[in-house]
Amino acid sequence: MARKICVVTGSRAEYGLLYWLLKEIEQDPALRLQLVVTGMHLSPEFGSTWKQIEADGFSIDWKVEMLMSSDTPTAISKSTGLGIIGFADALARLAPDMLLVLGDRFEIFSAVVAALHARIPVAHIHGGELTEGAVDEALRHAISKMAHLHFTATDVYRKRVIQLGESPDRVFNVGALGVDNIQKLSLLPKDILLKKTGFSLKTHNLLITYHPTTLEKSSAEKQLANLLAVLDELPDTQLFFSKPNADADGRIIASMIDQFVAENSDKAVCFDSLGCLKYLSLMRLMDAVVGNSSSGLLEAPSLKVATLNIGDRQKGRIRAASVVDCEPSVSAIRQGLASVMSKIFKRRLETVENPYGGGGAAKKINAIIRTYELDTIVKKQFYDLPRSETDNKN
Repeated sequence: MARKICVVTGSRAEYGLLYWLLKEIEQDPALRLQLVVTGMHLSPEFGSTWKQIEADGFSIDWKVEMLMSSDTPTAISKSTGLGIIGFADALARLAPDMLLVLGDRFEIFSAVVAALHARIPVAHIHGGELTEGAVDEALRHAISKMAHLHFTATDVYRKRVIQLGESPDRVFNVGALGVDNIQKLSLLPKDILLKKTGFSLKTHNLLITYHPTTLEKSSAEKQLANLLAVLDELPDTQLFFSKPNADADGRIIASMIDQFVAENSDKAVCFDSLGCLKYLSLMRLMDAVVGNSSSGLLEAPSLKVATLNIGDRQKGRIRAASVVDCEPSVSAIRQGLASVMSKIFKRRLETVENPYGGGGAAKKINAIIRTYELDTIVKKQFYDLPRSETDNKN
């Protein structure tokens, strides 16, 4: 009998990373894909991206409605509670052999809590990473402690998951799924992309994604205002804004972007969701990715595109030489943009290597989840590091 693998997706970015793994599972006769969609996918405000999932040919087995119509910390906590209730029903009905999740968002946390109580083994992708400016870091580590199999993006992250007390024989460094997209997708040529989207380019072009720094209260408005002030100064530069996720203060950012685009329609456009193919095809044409999105660290280096990473949201993550970090002040952002747009920096991009691997993560993950023994996997013990390793850390 085929092993039932239940995969959860709650955001457009996460689905884009999971796409090729979903294909691998769906095409494997030893596995049966169960797909549960939740969070932003189900919200018209965020583009109702569940429709794109179905357009891609996937069948959605369950929808878990959990988003409140507010982005306050209280609303996010209530959404998490609603998610646990919804996933409890979904998992009871679907009865999967394994739950497979990616990342660190509150929607994923809800699914894993429900699976823990249902004694369903959990496989977690992208554990062991640091994002010191976001509440997601604590959620990521909590998910790792509730999970039973781990698929990390670098060996450093693998060691960190083991440091959390997870047995080494359950932690696999497979690289980043985002690199699979760049290798496998036939990115759109410039003329076709511009025709499909209606976008136009200028002498310089920037892709901007800015998310709230969720561990800093009321910081989103001030930090984004500084970024917009610098962007408004740039001559002959086309600005492409991607909307933020459903995090605390996310609507503040979305509103400010909408206002900026409305006032600068000659040089700025905004989209809720382009889909992975168009997003990466657009990224490839940019002078730089600007903001604090993980895509600037995980995918942009493989496309030889510079990244200006602003603030602390991604603090702690491994970086390629194509990434420049700066504080969220006007002067620091202005200086950072000048650096990544310089001719010297652009020449450096030609030899950049992505620290998140060379692709093939989806196949590696699929090969493990199809054969790993599950009968006793939910019974796990805390793994203590060998004494020599703990002594070295003191």
